[in-house]
Amino acid sequence: MSSEQEVLSGPPASELLDDRIWVDGCWDFFHHGHAGAMLQARQLGTELYVGVHSDEAILENKGPTVMNLRERLAAVDACRWVTRSVAYAPYVTQLDFISHFGCKYVVHGDDITSDSSGEDCYRFVKAAGRFKVVKRTPSISTTDLVGRMLLCTRTHFIKSLERALAGEEGSGTEVEKHTEGEAMTNRIRQYATDETGKNPGADVYFWSASMVAKISDAANARAIEEKGSFRPLLKGSGPKPGQRVVYVDGGFDLFSSGHIEFLRQVVLIEEDLAREEGWYDQQAVDERRGKGADYGPVFVVAGVHDDEVINYWKGVNYPIMNIYERGLCVLQCRYVNAVIFGAPFSPTKSYLTSSPWGAPDAVYHGPTAFMPLSYDPYTAPKEMGIFREVSSHEFQGVNAGTIVQRIMKSRDLYEERQRRKGVKAVGEAAHRQREILEEEQRRKEEERSSA
Repeated sequence: MSSEQEVLSGPPASELLDDRIWVDGCWDFFHHGHAGAMLQARQLGTELYVGVHSDEAILENKGPTVMNLRERLAAVDACRWVTRSVAYAPYVTQLDFISHFGCKYVVHGDDITSDSSGEDCYRFVKAAGRFKVVKRTPSISTTDLVGRMLLCTRTHFIKSLERALAGEEGSGTEVEKHTEGEAMTNRIRQYATDETGKNPGADVYFWSASMVAKISDAANARAIEEKGSFRPLLKGSGPKPGQRVVYVDGGFDLFSSGHIEFLRQVVLIEEDLAREEGWYDQQAVDERRGKGADYGPVFVVAGVHDDEVINYWKGVNYPIMNIYERGLCVLQCRYVNAVIFGAPFSPTKSYLTSSPWGAPDAVYHGPTAFMPLSYDPYTAPKEMGIFREVSSHEFQGVNAGTIVQRIMKSRDLYEERQRRKGVKAVGEAAHRQREILEEEQRRKEEERSSA
């Protein structure tokens, strides 16, 4: 039995449902463009089924994947608007396959997707009148991100997201900057919606302080102890009665299975703690339902670092995604309830206690090798007695650094893929430039470690 046959081995749906929408794709190192397609599809119905192509099918039709099937499934399953993922979806969408799951309509962006023969991947569903088109998210694609890695560019960095959203930073005329800022703000608002994609969901805040306070290591940050200021961009549903507020932070660059599994583990740990306290006892469940609807025991706040902060510590041309792109990736994740743009690298006591939700009940950190440090950024939460660690997990080695390594290891294959998409070849000079910058960064990290 093939993998596709195994997926179809369960009982078929009894009928086709207008509101059960199907989308499919590669979803290779998941970005906000993918999430945007899922959001628009979800808004067309009440359920969203997402097909994920196999590594082999993608290699045959498009080229090598960066992330394997399990990693890509983890990203899809974490999207707030997804009802169910379906592995081994055929590269050319088949009517009998989507009908098996009760999906009447297939949704895709307004770009053309072709198989290895150059034919439209959606020709069968289009002929059957079961195809709907949504707008492709502009200015982001897997091809764009691979190009940033290969060319080692930094032009995507944003100095101040708040100013960019206000139309005060960016390229173009004043009118163009304001138009782009309004579009970016609107997209953040869309990605902050709840699981229906239609109602307010996540809280979104900016944290403003000096760059010294944002970059500083724990010792210097404590010496500065700059309170900064929190300013709301969007007010969501906020914490519900009885929920514990927990804080996580990071760069979340090339938002991947490593970040996602960490966030999922945070929620699972909090659910286990709540279970011990009787959160899931029938009486407690009935009380919450009696007041409207049941909900989970944890409210996760994610602090996202500025581009300048990440580049200070990691160098080269990290982050590959700018703060706006990374923030959208975090916002669409079902394990996150609030986002703080511009979070400090070392969360101090004054920062934590002055947050809009008050001092968190816990601060979580997971296993990571992406930011090799010679000091502990979490001194303050440890002294406050609220620091918690997430143990090792399946995807702990997946981060922006390892993803870039995968690209560079198979550079010739990815450059050929770029050429097929009309992207100019990179050449040895750009590759050598990346090697030089990476070597400089290694020396910096060694000097910090020895200091």
